[in-house]
Amino acid sequence: MAVILAGGEGERLSILSQERAKPAVPFGGKYRIIDFTLSNCVNSDIDDVVVLTQYNPRSLNDHIGLGRPWDLDRNRGGVKLLQPYIARGRVAEWYRGTADAVLRNMNVLEHDPSDTVVVLAGDHIYKMDYQPFVAAHRRRRADVTIAVRRVPLAEASRMGILALDEADRVTEWQEKPKQPKSDLASMGVYVFSKKTLKRWLSEDRVDFGRDVIPAMLAAGARVFGYRYNGYWQDVGTIQSFWEANMALLEDLPELDLYDKDWIIHTRSEERAPAKVGPTAQVHRSLISHGCVINGTVVNSVLSPGVRVDVGAVVRDSIVMFDSTIKSGAVVDRSILDKEVVVGQGAIVGDGPFDDRPNKQEPNRLNTGITVVGKRAVVPRGARIGRNVKVAADIRTSDFVTRVVKSGESVEPKRGDQARVRVAAEAVVLG
Repeated sequence: MAVILAGGEGERLSILSQERAKPAVPFGGKYRIIDFTLSNCVNSDIDDVVVLTQYNPRSLNDHIGLGRPWDLDRNRGGVKLLQPYIARGRVAEWYRGTADAVLRNMNVLEHDPSDTVVVLAGDHIYKMDYQPFVAAHRRRRADVTIAVRRVPLAEASRMGILALDEADRVTEWQEKPKQPKSDLASMGVYVFSKKTLKRWLSEDRVDFGRDVIPAMLAAGARVFGYRYNGYWQDVGTIQSFWEANMALLEDLPELDLYDKDWIIHTRSEERAPAKVGPTAQVHRSLISHGCVINGTVVNSVLSPGVRVDVGAVVRDSIVMFDSTIKSGAVVDRSILDKEVVVGQGAIVGDGPFDDRPNKQEPNRLNTGITVVGKRAVVPRGARIGRNVKVAADIRTSDFVTRVVKSGESVEPKRGDQARVRVAAEAVVLG
């Protein structure tokens, strides 16, 4: 059985995860982030999958449905979507952490005949065959086996960092350390024996990385690492999300979406083929079905149903489902959520790109990436600078000025005044 943890809010993805859980955020044009974990399961012949949801689950529930795109719509096994619930004798509360989410659904796991449980994060982009992982766990008679890989030291403080001995047994663990001792990180992917879960999950052990793994190590449990060298990305920030999408445009991308032996399945709507008109110019881009291109698209990723009108330019950007870029508009180094409309002659991502450290957090760079929320309407002729956040559902009347400088954010009207304010979150979107 596989348990996918898919209830994360994904705060660092800013307005992209404002109305949806992080695993439901679109990626690579036609996919959602959770598609990669679900596809890994079915490609690894794991067809009994539990998805634990919590934060804004509607989009995720609609996307997964009965699990048909992954061949998980079946009477035995298949996919189950579970959310927090009220039980007799227990007050209603959110899952307090990854381990707590599994603990509160142990009754589902106990009815499954398998002796091992694969616990997976639903918010990472990777391709992994879980069968060798499970085989290594059984061969070592481990209580838990943790998938690990090397990461850049700059990212290590966001992860569980560990040390392995010659037999790959875990000898040391640091959970999100400020000063990491190594670059060997947990991927948030575990194999537990079922009896281990029953023994070590408890009300006071809320999180696997912070509570369960350290307690097991302190008690001398058999905790092993499984070295993984394939593609894996935590797309938890605007910068990493943008970079992972842009990496798909390389001639030989590390993440091969065209591998027929490891198909990434997704819920795909029936749409007409993409249409490239006589005035269009398309260079090094991913264009999904249902798109109509009459302008210029350069080094960009377009989801299904995007329209780029005559004279419009989309460059170094991610444009999600059913957005429209009207004639003469320019979208540069930006991320547009679903159903955004950029008016005629408007510029999104206006001005020079300054990648110097920002004043609020000197250790982080200004990304230069502007993010426009779901269903926002950018007015005709507006100029929106770099590192700007445009909130979801913004309408033309919400703009107090049509020139939005770099580092500002645009929010809906409050009372009689539209607000355009300098916001730290907009400056440090990366």
